[in-house]
Amino acid sequence: MSDHGATAILERARVEEIFHDAWAQSIRLEDLLVEESFRSPTAVENRFALEALGGPESLRGKRLLDLGCGAGETAVFFALQGARVAAADVSEHMLRIASALATQRGVRLEPVKILAEAMPFGDDTFDCIYGNGVLHHVELEPALREVSRVLRPGGRAVFIEPLSHNPAIKVYRRLAHEVRTPTERPFAFREFRVVQRYFPSFQHREFWLTSLGVFLYYYFIERVDPSTDRYWKRIIRDGPRIGPVFRRLHRLDGLLLRLIPSLRRWCWTTVIVMEKRASDAR
Repeated sequence: MSDHGATAILERARVEEIFHDAWAQSIRLEDLLVEESFRSPTAVENRFALEALGGPESLRGKRLLDLGCGAGETAVFFALQGARVAAADVSEHMLRIASALATQRGVRLEPVKILAEAMPFGDDTFDCIYGNGVLHHVELEPALREVSRVLRPGGRAVFIEPLSHNPAIKVYRRLAHEVRTPTERPFAFREFRVVQRYFPSFQHREFWLTSLGVFLYYYFIERVDPSTDRYWKRIIRDGPRIGPVFRRLHRLDGLLLRLIPSLRRWCWTTVIVMEKRASDAR
């Protein structure tokens, strides 16, 4: 990597670190949702990701990297299933929250302050890698190169990423500028070509098409300010309340995406499932 490329990575990481350290100051342990992050009616991406990793029963004893773990809800969930979890993040303060949450829930994490583009792990370290909303915060190609390097042959990496194509989401992102970093770039379908360079056998599935109506309800009916209240967190917290409506919209999404696959690019999120074959090892 050139000196210029390395400098750009460090500068971007510093912006992300400052932002997430500040966010961590406002987080209370009692507000963090662990089981709900996978079991809420609206947690469709996480449930799909969990099944892609083999289901909760298969995680026992596995070495798992939660890349960009944030406050640790998912890392702690994986640890509760019996995985040996390295919780990695660019933010030291987020790692402290994650460690405190793990202690509260009676499990152990290995907290690691990290750059996704230069991980401090040996080759073929992890059986599984999980990340939610991390790839669009980092330099994609060097990060994927590192994911491929530290994942063992036969292992799977699953990433949940926001997509960039839907005009309504573009408007939402502008409205939510106070709760987003200036350096993040939502994932575009063209970037699947970069994924394929490192994981020729990858798949992706998209979520939230008509179900994005929940966001419209928050904004126009409940008057929830997207610049102060993170909608992607709120939908998990509100799962029991909005679940009946969301389930109907989610079923409609599934039907539409099966009938008209080209609509996938207009969804809010994609879940990318990457498998490292022995022949893919670099």
